[in-house]
Amino acid sequence: MSAAARVLAVWSPDWPVTAAARAAHVPAHRPAAVFHANRVLACSATARRHGVRRGLRRREAQARCPGLAVLAPDPGRDARLFEPVVAAVEELAPGVEVVRPGLLVLPARGPVGWFGGERAAVERLIDQVALRAATECQIGIADGMFAAELAARRGRGVPAGRSAEFLAPLEVAELDRDPDVDRSALVDLLRRLGLRSLGAFAALAEADVASRFGADAVIAHRLARGIDPRPPARRVPPEELAAAIELDPPVDRVDAAAFAARGLATRLHEALAGHGLACTRLGVHARTDGGEELLRIWRCAEPLTPGGTVDRVRWQLDSWLGRGGSGTLVALRLTPEDTVQAGALQRGLWGDVGEADERAGRALVRAQALLGPEAVLTAVPIGGRDPGERVRLVPWGEERACDVAVRSPRDPPPSWPGRLPAPSPATVPPEPVPVRVLAADGAEVHPAAPDLLDGVPHRISGGGGPDREITGWAGPWPVGARWWVPGEPGPVVRVQVVLADGAALLLVHRPGGWAVAGVYD
Repeated sequence: MSAAARVLAVWSPDWPVTAAARAAHVPAHRPAAVFHANRVLACSATARRHGVRRGLRRREAQARCPGLAVLAPDPGRDARLFEPVVAAVEELAPGVEVVRPGLLVLPARGPVGWFGGERAAVERLIDQVALRAATECQIGIADGMFAAELAARRGRGVPAGRSAEFLAPLEVAELDRDPDVDRSALVDLLRRLGLRSLGAFAALAEADVASRFGADAVIAHRLARGIDPRPPARRVPPEELAAAIELDPPVDRVDAAAFAARGLATRLHEALAGHGLACTRLGVHARTDGGEELLRIWRCAEPLTPGGTVDRVRWQLDSWLGRGGSGTLVALRLTPEDTVQAGALQRGLWGDVGEADERAGRALVRAQALLGPEAVLTAVPIGGRDPGERVRLVPWGEERACDVAVRSPRDPPPSWPGRLPAPSPATVPPEPVPVRVLAADGAEVHPAAPDLLDGVPHRISGGGGPDREITGWAGPWPVGARWWVPGEPGPVVRVQVVLADGAALLLVHRPGGWAVAGVYD
């Protein structure tokens, strides 16, 4: 953890609503709200004056405000429309970090020193955003990103060294502002314990917080004390990656245009490789001597190689020049419309980009041709309660999209009541290995209730080896799933145990007895 530095935060209030309203052409004076799962995700100030609040059900929100504009969430739209705000700030203070659409931060030292003070820097940035992006914003300055964000929400500047004093009276719910980190359970627990302010939470000893609440609570505790986990990561303005060429003399033959396109494609991919990127949507733009502008977007399932780029340019030029195109070409431009990280496509020591992957793919397809599609399988993570339920095997070449319950790290965690707590076992046997769990007196231990054992586990017996002593255990965690289906095994109880030899096991109890369902590293 680094010492907190002075940070300047630029916050545009209710940005999801602002962006959605602009995209849908909703007038600024009309109350509006963005809904997700029929609940208010964000609402405008006008809607709040009518009683609309975040988390309200759609029916109740519309009852309070009959003229409410109902808008859909779209993170991509929010980020795209926030880019003019970022560009406006970068004109005066390059190197900002976009925390999320609607909020950006940057070290305060640069703009404050350039404009001659914090007040002058704030006024200049507010005017710049209003002029260049036609957007209202609030700015806060404090020690650390967390305090600067909360200061921006209040339009305040916190004196140096007084961030902890500024944070102390604020509600503990401020810890749950970040949509990428769900701290709602921690906030609810702190409230029930009577710790309703950040100052009360910060007054706890860090060792007590770590032992009682966990690792993320330690980070939240440091934020409440005004200590930031990291300084802003400065954003470097993107470079122009398009490649263009002026054709002199003008070209009216496909072979001559394709020859020029080959060098252009090489330049484009060298620029992309220098940034660790690969192109998945290619824009081919041409201009004729008659002033006609020709543009076509090519979308590709796999990232393009230089040869694939040349092929698509040649096909497009053949369509323009040989099948009805007018005039001769005087300019050609290739633009990477969409890019992805090219970590899996780096040039090999002796081969071309992606050559090893292509050879492996061809070998797997040939094996399927000989043995059948089901002979070559690949694992895909899905949702589930037990380790064996969290992987699905699909034939090679089929859609490998994850189950809807498994989302990106930025999405809320999937809802699987009764799922096994982290971490998951590293090794899961194809079939659970039967064992016996014994107490110190040799009596077998069984669940006395779904969440209670009738004894203290002392050792396990069976599993093809001698008895092993249990030095620690956690649980039990019960699951009562599909109890209404005939033939199902009935209630399941899971227990994690640590053995004297250092091994850690996941034990599962079903009506037939105990079994080893997983082994931890």
